[in-house]
Amino acid sequence: MHHITLLGKPGCHLCEDAREVIARVAGDLGVPWEEVSIETSAELREKYWEMIPVTLIDGVQHDFWRVDEGRLRAALSD
Repeated sequence: MHHITLLGKPGCHLCEDAREVIARVAGDLGVPWEEVSIETSAELREKYWEMIPVTLIDGVQHDFWRVDEGRLRAALSD
């Protein structure tokens, strides 16, 4: 089973949009997901601060800035 991680930070409007798409897709497909703030780690902040929101599937970067619902669904269908 796949696992989705949304990397973002508080107050990020693109992160809010990504959260809605991920919650909908994960709910439809029964895929677990979590949200992690890049503010919790200097390493995450340094690596991703210009790219948030970032979507990881099974720990591998899938998307950044925007979440394409169709692309996410297709990736989770594997």
